[in-house]
Amino acid sequence: MTTADTFALELKDLRKSFGKTEIIRGVNLAVRHGERVAIIGPNGAGKSTLFNLISGRFGASSGDVLLNGTSITGKKPYEINRLGLSRSFQITNIFPKLSVFENLRCSVLWSLGYKYTFFKFLANLGDANARANELLKMVNLEKKHDVLAVNLTYAEQRALEIGITIGGGANVILLDEPTAGMSKSETTRFIALIKQVTEGKTLLTVEHDMGVVFGLADKIAVVVYGEVIAFDTPDAVRANARVQEAYLGSSVADAQAVGH
Repeated sequence: MTTADTFALELKDLRKSFGKTEIIRGVNLAVRHGERVAIIGPNGAGKSTLFNLISGRFGASSGDVLLNGTSITGKKPYEINRLGLSRSFQITNIFPKLSVFENLRCSVLWSLGYKYTFFKFLANLGDANARANELLKMVNLEKKHDVLAVNLTYAEQRALEIGITIGGGANVILLDEPTAGMSKSETTRFIALIKQVTEGKTLLTVEHDMGVVFGLADKIAVVVYGEVIAFDTPDAVRANARVQEAYLGSSVADAQAVGH
């Protein structure tokens, strides 16, 4: 089966229970190559749990997760990453005591074939250094090349994490609340950045800001009580009465101004 015959990411009757409590209740979702999908839902709906199941942080109670047609259920996070899926987290996850450039260089080493190599000087790895510099430009942090990551602004740290997330060459990117805590102007710039760096890639993002959702996503998956109650284009989700009742409510009217 070729890549063209498969979905980039597919969830089949995915379930997750903690003790007797079922959090994810038979989720089915099929994301095509190159689609940008936003996952929305009220607090406690199971969105983060779903991300953790996809990325291998949690094991599924039952069901299957397929990446490019191949099951990744039961695999460890680093194994899934090496198969082409990468994710960011709600809490910024970077190396604070390394420079911006060093953070990005670390992210590209494995994909360039530098696996468990302990006898090479990183400064001499021309391809890794070149790729890290490309990422610097992509996330607009060229002027922060030698700055320790801990000294970046919050928005800059989030941009750096985006660079690290895409640095390994993954084609499926998961972003967990990427604009959380940002100002309106920062959010606007960050949406543009996400669009730029994920061009041609498959994107799933968990997001609460409806402006971000309707401005970024090709499709929206609405999760309520561990189930996907709608998966469609933004316009169709806006008009879905069940979605309005279960989650969006009055915010739908506010969102009408976004993307129209």
